[in-house]
Amino acid sequence: MDPLLERINTDPKICHGIPCIKGTRVMVSVIVDNLTAGVAFDEILKSYPSLLREDIEAARVYRPERR
Repeated sequence: MDPLLERINTDPKICHGIPCIKGTRVMVSVIVDNLTAGVAFDEILKSYPSLLREDIEAARVYRPERR
């Protein structure tokens, strides 16, 4: 497993089980949406000060399990 992915948590008690960055309530999908819209890493970090650059990278490489 990619060590970056350990930064992502899925817990039914946090954000209804939507994947988030551990220790925050920042959803992976919010980060991915920002990246898709062309928002730079530094701008995302400014908007979400609880994030680290590695958190954004983790969201970028995250692929949810298919069931």
